[in-house]
Parts: sequence; structure tokens; C-alpha cells
Amino acid sequence: MSTRALRVLVIGGTRFIGPCVVESLLQRGCEVSVFHRGRSELGGLPDVRHVHGDRADLASHRTVFSRIAPDVVVDMIPLQQRDAEAVVAEFVGSRVVAVSSQDVYRAYAVLRRQSKDAPDPVPLPETAPLRAELFPYRGDVGPDSHLYDYDKIPVERAVLDAAGTVLRLPAVYGANDLQHRTAGYLRPMLDGRPFIVLGEQLAVWRWTRGYVENIAAAIALAATDERAVGRIYNAGESSARSEAEWVDAIAHAAGWDGEVVTVADVGLPPHLQSAENLEQPLVADTSRIRSELGYREPVDRAVGLERTLGWERDNLPAPPDDLAERYAAEDELVSRR
Repeated sequence: MSTRALRVLVIGGTRFIGPCVVESLLQRGCEVSVFHRGRSELGGLPDVRHVHGDRADLASHRTVFSRIAPDVVVDMIPLQQRDAEAVVAEFVGSRVVAVSSQDVYRAYAVLRRQSKDAPDPVPLPETAPLRAELFPYRGDVGPDSHLYDYDKIPVERAVLDAAGTVLRLPAVYGANDLQHRTAGYLRPMLDGRPFIVLGEQLAVWRWTRGYVENIAAAIALAATDERAVGRIYNAGESSARSEAEWVDAIAHAAGWDGEVVTVADVGLPPHLQSAENLEQPLVADTSRIRSELGYREPVDRAVGLERTLGWERDNLPAPPDDLAERYAAEDELVSRR
């Protein structure tokens, strides 16, 4: 006796992490539809149904949604409370899986100096304290920015109140990463610089990261496993590299044989200074998704980093206008050691 394929509707899903989520869902045998604005299309995935529209007007697509009849809705881009509430209200009877962020933790507010609390111990389990203040980016943007009302905490509440599932993502790297998380270190390596300079606090600071295909696999697993109902999961690598270890890993993948030089934080040139409280690591405990759902990374992280750099080499953003001055300042700094 055959069982029908799980029907999954992905909201968003056409840029960085989303296409990998769609591919992972297809590999799991799901029937996948993607609702997006139509500004970019998924290539190479012929078994995907596309529905074009604005998430701010879900109701106008109710007829096609009823035909799809999704068992699960994976929301890749719920930025605000009203986004999550609209999805939960529109898809009654479907389990909503929301992509969140580890910026919900109080530790993130401590890191950003938005909280005067002492640093929280790491790794952070899913039960770790959350930020007391909402809207973490209002001090950086104006009311017209999509980040002005951004906050994943109320997003999570709305989804969990409806027995959905939440995945808190780390710093994600991989092909099509518009934040270019590896570019800042790859560029000087490609420029033949003999060293990369890190301040002493940054060198030992740790951050949970995750390769895009592995993060997508975690999302797809949570979307297809009923044990994830009503649960929150941290996603990311099981061990968090220090910044110096991260640079070393990039160097190895890039074939760069220079030196990572750690210097005192006093007297750092402006481009090497950090406004963040680096006494607070941002390290998440990712054991829950491994123990409850049996999650394992399908791609070795060394392989993932090699793939990332292959894309990054071909898509480096424009260098900063003062790149020569930055290199000169680093040369002077190292010469005084």
C-alpha cells in the first residue's frame, strides 16, 4: 500500500538557503511548491510548482493554496510578528516551520552591547534566556527599513502557539551568500598578503556557523519529522570555531600559506576594531536536533568551505576604497611587534 508524498509549501526560498531547502525536501520525496515574488526563479528543479505573489496578501492566493493543500508550510522569511500570524491564520491545519535566528538570545544583546547583563555561559541551549528588549536593529535603521520592525521572538511565539516548529539559525556560509561571510579574509589571501591580523579578543571569540546545505538539511528534517511538532531547534555545527580557527580553515581551503597574527587590542587601526562586546561568544548547543531527530550534516564542513570559496572567488564584492591604507596600517602594526 502506497502512502502519498508529504506536501510542503515553501514561502520565499529562491535565494540563498531556500533553494537548498527545496532540494533537500525533494530528496526526501516531498511534493514541493514555492510561493515567492517571482523576482528570481529556481533553476534545475523541474518538480517544483511556483506560485507568484506577495506574502503581504496571502488571501488573494487562497484558491491555489487550497489546491496545494500543504501538510507543512516552511516559512523562510518571517521577519515580523505579523508575517508569522498571517501564515498561521492562512494555513490552519498545516504545520508551520519557521526559520528563526540565534539573535533571539540574550547573549546576542550582550554581544551587541544592547544589554548590560554579564555574558551568558555557552553553549546556549534552546532554553537559554532571550533578549528582554525587542526590535534589535531599530537603533541602526529608520522606519522605512524592513529591519525596523524585525524581531524573531514574536515570530517564534506565534508559530509555537500554533504547534509549529522553530529553527534558530547560526551564521550561514555557502554559495550565494550575499553577506559574503568569507570574503573579508579571502580577499587578502588572494591579494598575496603574508598575514591576516586579528585583535586578541577577536582571535579567541567563537561563533556557531553552518554550511548552507547542512542548514537546509536540518530545516527539511524538521519539516518532515512529526517529532518536531511544537519544538525549537538550534541548527549549526556541533563545535564552534574561534575566529582564528575560522581564518585557518579558510586559509587551508584557499591554499594560502600565510600567518594569522594576533596583536593587542590597544592601538588597532579602525578597520580592525570591533564595537561588540567580544567577551560574549555566540555559541549554540545543537545537540537537541541531533538527539531528537537524528540530524547529521550531509556535507563535511571542510568540503562545504571549499565549495563556498569556489563561489566566493567568482563573486567577490568590490574592495573597500581604502584597501591600500588598511594594508599599510597592518604592515606598520606587525612591524612594531
